[in-house]
Amino acid sequence: MKSGVVPLALCPIMSPMPYPITVTVEPLLTTRNRLTVAFRLLLAIPHLILVGGIGFSASARLSSSGLSGETGLLGAVAFVLAIISWFTIVFGGQHIVGIRQFTTFYMRWRVRALAYLMLLEDQYPPFGDAEYPASLTVTDPTGPRRRVTVGLRIFLAIPHLCVLFFIVFAWWITAIVSWVLILFTGEYPGGLYEFGVGTLRWLLRVEAYVLLLVDEYPPFSLS
Repeated sequence: MKSGVVPLALCPIMSPMPYPITVTVEPLLTTRNRLTVAFRLLLAIPHLILVGGIGFSASARLSSSGLSGETGLLGAVAFVLAIISWFTIVFGGQHIVGIRQFTTFYMRWRVRALAYLMLLEDQYPPFGDAEYPASLTVTDPTGPRRRVTVGLRIFLAIPHLCVLFFIVFAWWITAIVSWVLILFTGEYPGGLYEFGVGTLRWLLRVEAYVLLLVDEYPPFSLS
């Protein structure tokens, strides 16, 4: 068992909801690496440039522009490709395979980078696609794409974007508290950790929905 993993949490924290985007995070509450936690923002900069971070206005920027620093360079490309996909799905019912693969690759990289930035993991995330204690799985649509909901996607996502603004704001407050507690005790409080995982899960489900990877409406849930 990896050092620092809670003995009772032998299974990763996973979304129990039958949603096609599954975010998995292996709990790491004790025996934290205080040194890397102390300098986490600086250490995460290379990943932030490439796949973005999570800020107070994450939901607002997601709705207005994929070119913000909170989505990174690859996120900006994914956003442009989502615009192309909007046309191919609405008018042709097809999501180009290469675009879908790139967007999925970006989302998998992003979940690892965000888990590291959000203090959920201490292992430095790989550049690209590789094994990591935090992961994202996308279940591809099995039937025809829902062209109407794709056509109205950004409008349908507005309720989530509004709620996420407050969720992310609350997470930043708890993250500062957790950062201090980890530096002094070497432990991440369980309740705050679960809230962090829930925030990550909710954010990535909505991002995948906006980027047209799935058609199912995301649940309003941290679980």
